[in-house]
Amino acid sequence: MERPAWAPQGIDITVPSVSRIYDYYLGGSHNFEVDREAARRAMAHLPGLPKIMQANRAFMRRAVRYAVSEGVTQFLDIGSGIPTFGSVHEVARALAPEARVVYVDHDPVAVAHSEAVLDGDPLASVVAADLRKPAEILGAPAFGELIDLDRPVALLLVAVLHFIEDSENPAAPVAELLDALAPGSMLILTHAAYEHIPTSRQEASGAVDVYRDIRNPLVMRTAEEIARFFDGTALVEPGLVPMAEWRPEQAAGEEADPYANSGYAGVGRKA
Repeated sequence: MERPAWAPQGIDITVPSVSRIYDYYLGGSHNFEVDREAARRAMAHLPGLPKIMQANRAFMRRAVRYAVSEGVTQFLDIGSGIPTFGSVHEVARALAPEARVVYVDHDPVAVAHSEAVLDGDPLASVVAADLRKPAEILGAPAFGELIDLDRPVALLLVAVLHFIEDSENPAAPVAELLDALAPGSMLILTHAAYEHIPTSRQEASGAVDVYRDIRNPLVMRTAEEIARFFDGTALVEPGLVPMAEWRPEQAAGEEADPYANSGYAGVGRKA
């Protein structure tokens, strides 16, 4: 297989990547055939996966705008993936040109493309790190240069926690990160769930199995389990709800696709 010029040296282009599969769902071009094949296998069980990802991105943009409206202009986006139109820094700066953003991902392709997009941007950077190791994120030079921990920060964990299994205690790094942030900080989160998916649990499980097969287990959690990630914060209205129902901005009926309500979304504020 020929290696595209944009693919960093050292990555195995024969192994599917979650971030590149996500890029494919969103109509991006930074993915390989192995990623597209995995995506098609998952879509055979859940044909609405692209719509779910679009709803996920739409929620992120609404949540970022909400954070800025509440005076938060610092953002830490962990599991940020491959940059696409309407990324956090673009959305935030439309309202607050001084907004600072640190992106974090452990996928070399996502990091390389973020570096290219942010080249020459003094108020945004990318850190190659894993959510499971928050000390590496908080201790990264780029983080220290851009983020003032004495001021509120919006922590984005969008479509990332469901890739951490219970045996890895995903609540621990979330708590550690929140503990480091100033009062008034926010947790912006989405998570996959079986509830509200407009198909049978058996069919949805087929898509989950695809991610297990590519060694990126997708953990579906209940609303009660997801709510525990918000410990230490107060959920802002309307609480933890299906993604399309969190402060929708569109006219009634615009989000007619039932897949748009798959998964949960919420924003919590640290007291």
